[in-house]
Formats: sequence, structure tokens, C-alpha cells
Amino acid sequence: MNAQWPRDEHDARGTSWRAAVLVALAGLAVWKFTGNQGGSLLDPDAQPRRVSPRGDLEAGERATIELFERASPSVVFIRNVAVEIDSSTLIATETREGTGSGFVWDEQGHVVTNYHVIHASKELEVTFANHESYRARVVGHEVEKDLAVLQVDAPPELFKPLAVGTSNDLRVGQNVYAIGNPFGLDQTLTAGIISGLGREMPAKYEEYGRGQRLLTDLIQTQAPINPGNSGGPLLDSGGRLIGMNTAIVSPSGASAGIGFAIPVDTINRVITEILRYGQASRPSLGVLIAKDFLTAVYDVRGVVVTGVVKGSGAEAAGLRGETLPRNGRPTPRNDIIVGVEGTPISNSNDLFRALTHHEVGDKVKLDVVRNGQPLRVEVELKDLRQ
Repeated sequence: MNAQWPRDEHDARGTSWRAAVLVALAGLAVWKFTGNQGGSLLDPDAQPRRVSPRGDLEAGERATIELFERASPSVVFIRNVAVEIDSSTLIATETREGTGSGFVWDEQGHVVTNYHVIHASKELEVTFANHESYRARVVGHEVEKDLAVLQVDAPPELFKPLAVGTSNDLRVGQNVYAIGNPFGLDQTLTAGIISGLGREMPAKYEEYGRGQRLLTDLIQTQAPINPGNSGGPLLDSGGRLIGMNTAIVSPSGASAGIGFAIPVDTINRVITEILRYGQASRPSLGVLIAKDFLTAVYDVRGVVVTGVVKGSGAEAAGLRGETLPRNGRPTPRNDIIVGVEGTPISNSNDLFRALTHHEVGDKVKLDVVRNGQPLRVEVELKDLRQ
């Protein structure tokens, strides 16, 4: 016979009691973390927090706000508008091909922007700070300075020109402010400092068959500039126009803190000529030159003349040149320009840079090598498009 030990009655009651306590605690935990998410967590008497007074704005903040409020009505948003016709419905619709910025130049309805903003435009639409949009026409442009002037058919009260400063006394480190429409976000203000002066960067002008040229004397700024800022104003701390935001250096396409602006002294001169004559003057020697990569093979220092334009200052000065042979080696009939007004010339960009600060009618002294012998000639600069 198997023996069975009787169950302890007190032990059974203790076990039941402990189990009941555990169940109760578990239920309390469940209620606390899940069951109490209804109205009991809400406070029907909740009120907004009381606003703490901030005190006066700092002087620098007030100055920046005043600058923006004074200058922003002069900044415009420019859209390149095209018309597309649906082939199935024959319905014409407007599409936006590109955007940029610009600013009011005078009270006669003129707006200034970058040439690359309006390049190949079919129709142009200019939107002012009050969000009203108007059609615009191109008065003229200067490709090699990346500048253009528009005439906008809008009410006279919208034309509030910026105060114009000068760029010949700018200092690295001074504060600057950019206003524009980056990524289509109109009336955007950014601030920074001038990071450098006299910068250069290449620009291409294929439609003129001129190859690559330099934009010179650019202002380098640390104020954030993004796509859509092109053509907008760069201002000094007095709210004066000191440049036009034009380009950035960025591996990503967005601001990397390196932006460039055309100096206002260049803008003032070129825009005035466009308004007077429909185009800016282009002082020229009147020479055709060899491409640098052709002559670099033969370690030529200087610019090889391959032709002379009739009626030019170069022709009057007796410069000479002929088409290079197939191998690209200069011949005794090719003058080589090695200096302008005492400045050494090693390539075409050096020559372009040396002529930038001269005007039509100036006479410049050229150092030339002819058939291995040094020669100095004086050439009058002319605008050969006239």
C-alpha cells in the first residue's frame, strides 16, 4: 500500500492569500500604465503658459531688422516663364523654367539681375515684395560680366531703388547681408562677412564662341547663398548695395559658405552703359589668339596671336599673326604677347584679366616677342562690335 501524506491546511490557505496579493498588484500595475489613459490624465483646468517679457532687442538685432525692412521692398523674384502646348488638347499652359532674384535699379521701371538668370528666356515674370507679378522685357545684357537689365511694366510706386555704395573700400571681415529667393523662398535674409576680395572664377559663354572667360574682382562672402539667390543684392551694414550675389562653390549644390558677388562699381558702370547704348562697351585689342592648350605643348609663355581684326588698334600698331600649322607650333609670323603695361602675361586668362580695368579709347603698352626678339608696341583699345 502506497502511503499518502495528508496536505497541510494552513499551507494551502497561505498560498491562496499570496496568490491573491500578486493578482491585485498586477492589476494595479496594468491599471496604472494602461487603464488610466482615459480622461483621468487630462486636466480640464489647463491654461496656456504665461509669456515672460524678453526686454528690448539688442542693438545689433534692431539694426539688422531695420536694414531688412528698408531694403526688402527693392528685392524681386524673377521667373523664366515658357508656354507649352499640349499635343492632345492643344491647350497652352505656362511653365516655369527657372527662377532667380533681382533688385530695383531706379524709379523708371528698371530691374537688374544676372544674365544667367534670364538666359534663353521666352517670357519673364517679376514678383515684387507685395506678391504682385508683372511681365518684364530685356533692355540689354553683358554676357562677360553676367549682368542684365529688365524693364518691368508695373506701377511706379513699386520701384524703390536701393542706396548704392562702392566696392573700392571694402574690407575683409566686414558684415554683409544677402536678400534673395533661395529655392523659391522669397524675401530670405542671410548674414555673414566678407571672406575675400579680388576673387576670380571661370564662366562659359558658348553662345559667343568665346570659350571660357573669367569673372574677375569678385567679392567672396560667407553669407549663405543658395540656388535662387543669383541676381539678388549684397548689402553692407548701412543697407547700401555693394554687390550682386552670383555664384557659389559647393560640392553639393547648396551653400558651403563660399559665395561670390559682382562688385557694385562694376555693376554701376556696366548697367549705365546698357541703359545708354543697349550694351556695355567691350574694350578689345583686336587680335585672334591661339588656345592655351595648343601652345602649352611647346612650353610657350604668353599669348600667341593668330590673326588681326581689320580696323582694330592691333592692326594700326602693326601686330601680326597667322593661323597655326596643324602641329600647333608658332611660326615667325606669330607675335607672342608676353606683357601688358608691365604685367607679365602667361596665358589668355592673364591677358583678359589685364584688360579688365581698361576702357574703350585707352592706349595700352604691350610687350611682344616677334621672331625671338622683344618688342614694345602701343595699342588703342576699341569696341569692335560698333
